[in-house]
Amino acid sequence: MKKILLFLFLSDIWLCAETINIVQAPNITQRTNPAEGGVILSYHDAIKNAKKSVVNIATTSTVTVNNQLDLMFNDPFFRQFFGETPLARPQERQSTSLGSGVIISSDGYIVTNNHVVSGADEIVVTLSDGDKEYKAKIIGLDSNTDLAVIKIDEKNLQTIPFANSDNLQEGDVVFALGNPFGIGSAITQGIISALNKNRMGINKYENFIQTDASINPGNSGGALIDSRGALIGINSAILSRSGDNNGIGFAIPSNMVRKIASSLAAKGKIERGYLGVKINDLTGELKEIYTNKEGALIMGVEEKSAAEAAKLKIGDLIIKINNTNIKNASELANLIADLSSEEKISITYERSNKIQTVSVKLHKTDGDIAASNEPDKNIIDGLTLENITNASKYNLPKNIKGVLVTNVKENSKAAKAGFIAGDIIIQVGETAVASIDELKAALNKNKGAKKAVYLQRRNGVAVIVIE
Repeated sequence: MKKILLFLFLSDIWLCAETINIVQAPNITQRTNPAEGGVILSYHDAIKNAKKSVVNIATTSTVTVNNQLDLMFNDPFFRQFFGETPLARPQERQSTSLGSGVIISSDGYIVTNNHVVSGADEIVVTLSDGDKEYKAKIIGLDSNTDLAVIKIDEKNLQTIPFANSDNLQEGDVVFALGNPFGIGSAITQGIISALNKNRMGINKYENFIQTDASINPGNSGGALIDSRGALIGINSAILSRSGDNNGIGFAIPSNMVRKIASSLAAKGKIERGYLGVKINDLTGELKEIYTNKEGALIMGVEEKSAAEAAKLKIGDLIIKINNTNIKNASELANLIADLSSEEKISITYERSNKIQTVSVKLHKTDGDIAASNEPDKNIIDGLTLENITNASKYNLPKNIKGVLVTNVKENSKAAKAGFIAGDIIIQVGETAVASIDELKAALNKNKGAKKAVYLQRRNGVAVIVIE
């Protein structure tokens, strides 16, 4: 019996070998020792000049601290026992923090993170190759990208060359330069782990380079360079539960840094293009409704915005800006933010499975609800709906238009689809609705087809796909 089982087992292996084409790597015939002939593998020459461009930044700020005991006695629960107690004045304390920066011009302009210098009463910069301290002043801040430009009074400083971050690839060798833990200039090595990381919840506009080069507290604002010594990013954040490096660090790409820093140095502020839309990714069942499977889905259009002037609507899928394809909402947000205000752009979008194009000039960033005689429970299974006639009774915006969801039956189709009480149905497909009758008519179009139902929910817009 053992022989038979062994034969069958071997037969299975033989059969698999016949059906799988395994590619064999070339045999290794030689290994090279870089130490032979007195040669050492080193990136010293690539790093030495970049290191001179990275500075240490120390900030001092005044913070107000409340006495915790005073806060406790000010709580209404305790006041009923102890009565009114005189509260001590909040105490002011000096707070210090450390970070890094990168010299971008020989006459003293330095780029760093907004969170390193924002709110500082005093900023002191120390060069990597000396102990002389310089008082720095803030030239401009941009919290949306977490970038800032400061300046010191000095000439003939070592600047760093900028690389084109669009040419980066995963696996490229990189080095993080900065002032970790305040110990002075230090260098760590790693690779690019991922590109175009967004929706991390760190900044409003995100297009991060992810690296496993150690980025520790104090490295913020420092340089991420390639193996030539060129700047590819500004170290900004780490993903960590403990606060220490876990091999996941994020840097702002050099192309974004160049544009933001140049504008801050020239104007002290950022003037971004503004389209005026709320957007989301095209996901799940929504992809079945559209011909294009990528793009930025419009979830809201602001009044008197560029988007309204272009007659864009909720449910339109933006697929291209000028000649640039749009894959998702983050790409659209970053692209528009990268354009100047008053710039004229071409928008290509899908509506009702047809592709349309419109040109528009960007702007600058800078009621009771009376129930019908009988609440209609039959339009969408599980929903109780009411018309909106007096919004103030329910603390809704004065000019809100739509149909209010007053109740969602437990375990109904509506509940499973994701409706919740308080939702306001504002549009079905491309049809805006302002009453129960209009909602009925919109739902009756193309019966049996899946439809996108757009909802005003709290301070945002949500979308649910129903049949």
